[in-house]
Amino acid sequence: MYKKFIVATDLSDDSLELMGCVGRLRAYGAQKCLLIQYRTVDEVIDYTRGQSNLPLHKYEEVFMNSKQNLIEEGFEVETRVLAGYPATEINKIAVAEDYSLIVVGARRRTSSGELYFSTLANDLMHAVSKPLLIMRPRRNDVEGINIDGCEVAKHLLYPTDFSNNADIAFTKVLEMAPGRAKKVTLLHVQDSAKLSPHLDEKVEEFNRIDLARLEGMKKLLQERGEIEVDVLVKYGSPAVEIIKTIDEQEIQLVVMGSQGRGYVKEFFLGSVSGNVARKARSSVLLIPTKR
Repeated sequence: MYKKFIVATDLSDDSLELMGCVGRLRAYGAQKCLLIQYRTVDEVIDYTRGQSNLPLHKYEEVFMNSKQNLIEEGFEVETRVLAGYPATEINKIAVAEDYSLIVVGARRRTSSGELYFSTLANDLMHAVSKPLLIMRPRRNDVEGINIDGCEVAKHLLYPTDFSNNADIAFTKVLEMAPGRAKKVTLLHVQDSAKLSPHLDEKVEEFNRIDLARLEGMKKLLQERGEIEVDVLVKYGSPAVEIIKTIDEQEIQLVVMGSQGRGYVKEFFLGSVSGNVARKARSSVLLIPTKR
């Protein structure tokens, strides 16, 4: 289903680590890769001044080695180098050339070694109109939590608020999971900010209704193929409960909807999808709303 895909990298060690995960996308039919490296003028200056762990020519070598490694894994690979503002350009390429998925690393390191959410991932999250896979290549061993962001077909989490946008994301889960993923967890979080205190007495009724909805989705998934499916209803802050579920169940991949309409106000206010994409230890696949 994701036969043609783009891998977007920048001049960072963490982007280079992303390349070790690309082969896992074969689980979803990946065959043809456009490997893009983004460079800003400031970055090139920093690298030529020695403010990087690797000189610029080494990144060029690693970039070409990454291409060769992907070819050896059986992918058809094209490479391009972009400068300027990459998110809009990458989206234009994805739309014009009919790529079905954009892949980007989640983390970026400063020259001092501090980790933060990748600027490239953040920009793409706001700009693209194609599904965006934000991958966390490294294994996270924190307080007994063992999540491998390279693994994308073992245990999927689908959080839903039953909106139209979430329903669109579920159509992707129906395509992806049966016959490919080993397990899917379907999750709905009763939003405490919307229910408390005036609708607290309705929570049990809402739980029954929403569990029935999730059971209907479970049935649809299992009709498509043999797969283990769990359903969960929780109460609290949606983003917080989704991230807790990721840690508790060692989820490798979250599939959820995003607005996908450019720089929308919701993201700056801290949307559920935006918060999960930035803070989750797992990889996150964001499915944009159809225009």
